[in-house]
Amino acid sequence: MSGAPVEVAFVDSRSEADLIVGLLRSNGLRAGISADDAGGTNPELQLQGVRVLVDPADEADARQLLAEVQAEAEADDTSG
Repeated sequence: MSGAPVEVAFVDSRSEADLIVGLLRSNGLRAGISADDAGGTNPELQLQGVRVLVDPADEADARQLLAEVQAEAEADDTSG
């Protein structure tokens, strides 16, 4: 990463964060997870939240991609 990582999402579980990181990486962005859950061995600690981080150079693209996915999900919810 080219600087201090930037948070682009704050979610309830490592599983959800893994999905977001996978989405970002599959679109060519550098992303990672920050969670205080002992490396996933203490999932109850995830109640404090899990952060999805990206390289500062990827922040705008990551936020745009996540917004597009969110808008698509909301459109699916209202049509079904």
